[in-house]
Formats: sequence, C-alpha cells, structure tokens
Amino acid sequence: MPLEFAVSEFLKAFLAIFIAMDAIGNLPILYLLTKKLSVKERNKNVDKAIFIATILLLVFLLFGIGILGYFGISFNSFRVAGGIVLLIMGLRIVLGLRLMEEGAKKYELSAVPLATPLIVGPAVITVTILLVNESGFLITLIAAAANLIASWIILHQTELLFKILGRQGSEVIARIMGLILTALAVEFIKIGWVGL
Repeated sequence: MPLEFAVSEFLKAFLAIFIAMDAIGNLPILYLLTKKLSVKERNKNVDKAIFIATILLLVFLLFGIGILGYFGISFNSFRVAGGIVLLIMGLRIVLGLRLMEEGAKKYELSAVPLATPLIVGPAVITVTILLVNESGFLITLIAAAANLIASWIILHQTELLFKILGRQGSEVIARIMGLILTALAVEFIKIGWVGL
C-alpha cells in the first residue's frame, strides 16, 4: 500500500471515528455529571472509562465483521442499517436532542454513560465495522487508538475546555460534527443501497 494512500485512509478513518465519538460535543454532559467531583475523582473516572471503551472497541474491531457473517448479514445490508443509525445519531446531535444527562445519573459514571454510549456508542461501533471492511484492520486500529488517546486528553481537560468553549461553544462544535456525521450516513446508505 503506497504511503500517501495509507495516510489518506488513516485520516479518513480518524476523522470518521472522531466525529462519531464527539468528545468535544460531550463535554457539557461530562461537566454536568462530574462538577461535584474533585479533579482527581473525575480523572479516575475518565481513565476507567477509556479502559472500558478500549475493550469494547477492540471487540468490534476484531469480531464485528465475523458477527455479521455469523448472522448472514451482507455488508451492503449493514451499510444501509448502519447508515440509518448514523443518520439518527447525526440528526440527534444537529437538533440538540440530548437525552443522556438525566438518565445517566442512575449508573456508574465511568461505565455508563462515559465508556458507553458517550465514547463508544452505536455510531462509533457502526463506523468502526464499516472502516475495517473498507480501510482494513490495521488502519482502523491505529485510527481508533489515536481517537481514544485524543478523547482521553480532551476528557482530562474537561473543566478547562468547558471554561474556554462554554456550553454554547461545545454545542456549536457538536452540531457541526453532527452535520458531517449525517452526510457520512447518507453516503453509507447510498453505497449500501446501490450494492443491494
């Protein structure tokens, strides 16, 4: 694989996962849920959440395509279904439909909602499986690892970033990301539909 092509595929994969992960857009939720915690407690929760999210992401990286094969699901069918999920997630972000904040208080913060669905949710899982098929396992693995590191850094700096961006700034960035995710979803649906 030529280096230029590999770099291009990595950037495409990185950005797709980054947009689906939406770490910046999730800052208001994390800030709300952890504002009564000390910085040390918040960072401990973030560390644990990234660890759980890494395991989840690895499971779908390694076995996602195999799971589809086991259930006899064609990849084009998954593209269409996955595209619909991404479309819903993208529209939810664009329209500002945050249903997570109140319900999240019922669970242990690091596992739910932080590890899943905020870091590794349906959108990330869908994008990851699609990328393994289209860009290959190694590129997707590196892109996923880079995103987990980026999320770890962003979430460790929650208070600082939230003070800089504010809730409104975070929401604006999230909605731009949501719009791109929606467009990506339409592409997946279109390619899958043509393949069917």
